[in-house]
Amino acid sequence: MIKRQLTAGIIVFIMLFSSVLGAEEQKEKESAKEMVSAPSAILIEQTTGQVLYEKDADKRMPIASVTKTMTMLLIMEAIDSGKIKYSDMVTTSEHAASMGGSQVYLEVGESMSASDMLKAIAVSSGNDAAVAMAEHISGTEEAFVESMNKRAKELGAKNTRFINCNGLDETEEHYSTARDVAIISAELLRHEGIEKYLTIWMDTLRDGTFGLSNTNKLIRFYEGANGIKTGSTSLAKYCLSASAKRNNMQLIAVVLGAPSTAERFSGATKLLDYGFANYAIADNSSYKAKLPKVKVVGGTKETAKTEINGTLSAVVKKGNQDKITVKVNVKDSIDAPLKKGDKVGEAIFYIDDKELTRRSVVAKEDVPKINCILMFGKCLRKWVTLQ
Repeated sequence: MIKRQLTAGIIVFIMLFSSVLGAEEQKEKESAKEMVSAPSAILIEQTTGQVLYEKDADKRMPIASVTKTMTMLLIMEAIDSGKIKYSDMVTTSEHAASMGGSQVYLEVGESMSASDMLKAIAVSSGNDAAVAMAEHISGTEEAFVESMNKRAKELGAKNTRFINCNGLDETEEHYSTARDVAIISAELLRHEGIEKYLTIWMDTLRDGTFGLSNTNKLIRFYEGANGIKTGSTSLAKYCLSASAKRNNMQLIAVVLGAPSTAERFSGATKLLDYGFANYAIADNSSYKAKLPKVKVVGGTKETAKTEINGTLSAVVKKGNQDKITVKVNVKDSIDAPLKKGDKVGEAIFYIDDKELTRRSVVAKEDVPKINCILMFGKCLRKWVTLQ
């Protein structure tokens, strides 16, 4: 009888405990939803792409000048590939000069360096500068937009379609999502040269005669802010792709369709604050792993040293960095020749027995295939040793 009562009591306790946990989880979800007033938002860590928060992140929406994240990405790719240079002089066409909205008032035939054009786009969201750069890179804005859409697909931004390079025209045919904007923004930040433009608070063009002020107010007021782009039209309302870096962790917060400019900045701030308060980057200093040697068959050496390929970069709950364990598996043997960097196994990272990520285990040294002369010498040495 007592045993039955005890069992019943345990069951009731488990049910109550599960109910409390469920209520807490639901409460956390509701609290997370209330973090931003905008209808769509996302928070990701840039190097891993891990999503830390999302709210209707795949909803197709107009994004206004946040479009220029892709424009700047193609500009940086053209610069880094050597197709164009920062010093290139870019001449303004009649089409580029005709752009309205945010602009730096380029005149037909006016020339400006690609660096200054990029500054105009990044800092003041110049629609005219965006078109001038698009034409300089691709010949026409239409050809550049084709490249924008192609690049979006390559990056996996599958719910994105551009019809211009600046987001100026309001149409339902031009759209993206919070998730896709985050993907494009993350790729843009991989180009080291862009940060010096995105982090300008105030500057000038035309030998100091034309002032620029960053439309992204977080650059001045948020610790670690390093980008990226604002956007607003009557259809898109107020949009923002905001980024900040602290303690080696790069976060990107995207807010689309906020009802006011204040709410887009406060929403992005809350998301970034949430990320930095609750998460951290686990790197190679966060774990210890004993790496076995791998047996080499038919090589000049019988074994080869190994190492984990690349650096660990994983997002974990703050305080969990020292809880990482590693299980290393290498092949029983591998045939020579073995080259440094050849994969010989896998390292699996865990936190509290839950898999976090995986990395390849590779050879740390070359092991050439043994030739006949070396083989004879090796056999001779063994024979002498046995005598």
